[in-house]
Amino acid sequence: MRTAEEQIRAVLDGSVGYERGLDTLTVAPAADVDAALFTALRTASARLFGRGWQPGELHRVVGRRGTVPHTQVVADAVVAHLRGFRPALVDPRWRAQADALGATVWWKTDGAYLDGLAARWRVDRVEVLDTILVLLGILRTLPPIETLIPPPGTAPETAAPAAGSVDVRLLDRVRALLAKAESTTYPPEAETYTAKAQELVARHSIDEALLAARGATKAVVPFARRIGVDHPYETEKAALLDAVADANRCHTVWSPELGFATVFGFDTDIDAVDLLHTSLLVQANRAMSAVEPPGGKAGRARLKTFRQSFLVGFAVRIGERLAQAREEVTVAVDAGDLLPVLAARDAQVRETMDRIFPRTVRGRSTRVDSDEGWDSGRAAADRAALHHG
Repeated sequence: MRTAEEQIRAVLDGSVGYERGLDTLTVAPAADVDAALFTALRTASARLFGRGWQPGELHRVVGRRGTVPHTQVVADAVVAHLRGFRPALVDPRWRAQADALGATVWWKTDGAYLDGLAARWRVDRVEVLDTILVLLGILRTLPPIETLIPPPGTAPETAAPAAGSVDVRLLDRVRALLAKAESTTYPPEAETYTAKAQELVARHSIDEALLAARGATKAVVPFARRIGVDHPYETEKAALLDAVADANRCHTVWSPELGFATVFGFDTDIDAVDLLHTSLLVQANRAMSAVEPPGGKAGRARLKTFRQSFLVGFAVRIGERLAQAREEVTVAVDAGDLLPVLAARDAQVRETMDRIFPRTVRGRSTRVDSDEGWDSGRAAADRAALHHG
């Protein structure tokens, strides 16, 4: 006679069929099963947090592979994990991600967690058991990833960017400009707003680099952040992210199996990449919807190739224009020591990337099968152009 812990383990490793195992757990003593499942959930999530996964990333990848209830349980696992650590031993960036999930300890006791879920979701006990078992199976398949933020229980790294090091007022101005660019249906307006946003972040990045080089501010170091890329057409969207990153002196490593790209750079530059990429995706999708051919069963394949080619053309043209805008801002800065400073910072970023990813494979370029989509994408990128004036 297996214990509840042994039965759960047997289901997860496949030595017992899933349906048979679920039936056995359903008729077993509820107190034993509930305690064992909650312990298994905490153990599985803690193992992943110790292997590089952050709250937002785990929540997102489970959403890709599971359903909304699975993500809700992940949020609960995050807040349950945090209960075991003093606030001083939790990196502020890690806690900020946990807070963003909006999770709280709503259940009375750990042993009553599953009953609480059934009441919250208004479902029967079998559905709750099924949800937890499927989630444990998803968590079991996730590999270790690079640790970018120290997990709870370890002191925050002194080399990490200090909280508040990014100019919050600048980011608020950039967000406001990009929100206007996304909301307008008049292309010249979107161009002006987006161009101003890029100009702000480019000038701020240069000012920060010069001040740091002259010793006028506390030295900062390159960092890395994982940015999610969603279905569909994620490879093409990742290409756009890479174009935006390159124009803002960052580098990316794309992990298609996990649906995110790791962006390397200085903190302010990564913030700019994240904001611009999100805004440009909105603008690209709006422009694509306005010019794409009709879908339906007959035109489904044509529509898919059009969209893929559109996004590739958009990414390539945006990359060209962003690079041009960056050079214009650089030339406008009257500082003879700027280029060596930027070269030194780029070397630091590359060194950080090579340390975390010592072996990478250059991605294959996306095939363009629709000239109509390619031309439309480049035209849309021209309308979202970042060349100011």
